Amino acid sequence: MVNPIDKLIVVGDRVLIKPKTGTGKTRSGLLLPPGYKEKEEIQSGYVVKTGPGYPIPLPSEGIDEPWKKKEETIHYIPLQATVGDLAIFLKKGAVEIQFHNEKYFIVPQHSILLLERDDLSVD
Repeated sequence: MVNPIDKLIVVGDRVLIKPKTGTGKTRSGLLLPPGYKEKEEIQSGYVVKTGPGYPIPLPSEGIDEPWKKKEETIHYIPLQATVGDLAIFLKKGAVEIQFHNEKYFIVPQHSILLLERDDLSVD
């Protein structure tokens, strides 16, 4: 059975986040400020999907040589967020959506303040 989320394509430097419900404490025990829920300026949730990253401009090689075949490959600087991370982000920069009766946020990477990752291995 195909997961409906797999049909969504996150674009560019954006991240799809499912909001976290529950206490003001993260899995590892990071305590969030007491007023964060009341103000709703800061939101937390788990990264469900990420976009490819920031596009890198193609080099200007071959402009003066029109007979050369252009390659349309686009290169990206990858995002720091990965699927499964707990993200603490500014709600002001996020867009709230409903998908299959579930609430999600589309958040640009620059609105993410902190990522908590269970896997401590560094690439």
